[in-house]
Amino acid sequence: MAGTNSSEIRIAGVGRLYVADAGTDIPATFSNDTATDWAGWTNLGFTTGEGVTFSKKDKLEPVDVWQAVSPVHFVYSDRDLTLKFSLLQFNEDTLPFFMGGNDVVAEGAATGVYRYDVADRPYADVRALGLEFTDVRAGGDPATNGVTYRFGIPRGQVTAADDIKLARKSAAQLGITFTAMATPGKSALASFLMKDPSYAAS
Repeated sequence: MAGTNSSEIRIAGVGRLYVADAGTDIPATFSNDTATDWAGWTNLGFTTGEGVTFSKKDKLEPVDVWQAVSPVHFVYSDRDLTLKFSLLQFNEDTLPFFMGGNDVVAEGAATGVYRYDVADRPYADVRALGLEFTDVRAGGDPATNGVTYRFGIPRGQVTAADDIKLARKSAAQLGITFTAMATPGKSALASFLMKDPSYAAS
């Protein structure tokens, strides 16, 4: 409802990121067991304290006419929807996701050594990406005293990877920009699902 209401301010106190095969829909079931809700998705683990930066940029081209100094119309020419975040865990899921595909393989039998080969050219590595965060009221139980938001991109890929800094005084990070792609036959580029009473009709 419009107007000033402090209960509708949202703080993404606890969040998670998931990946799955392209075309996978974000779960619509909100239970007390997050892992069960997100069955079939891979949890990407810890991210940096900055969380996730959500960006939606639309490009409009003005239609100019001789009879006016201001545009009389705008034409939408581009929509760019991205999530930017930095992963802190290095494993068989996060490194290939950051690098753009391929698998981690064992080097020999029972050696404890693994290999990841970076391809000599980029390949399309299209995935679904899911985001969940919960805003818990002070001292509350997330199951009864919080609101949960989910955001899903059914089809997209990593379009930018930050430099990996290896240093003695800071954890190495896998900085990723993930960009949504159009899904044939569907109009939604991405979707929000909210377990939040603020959206209920008055």
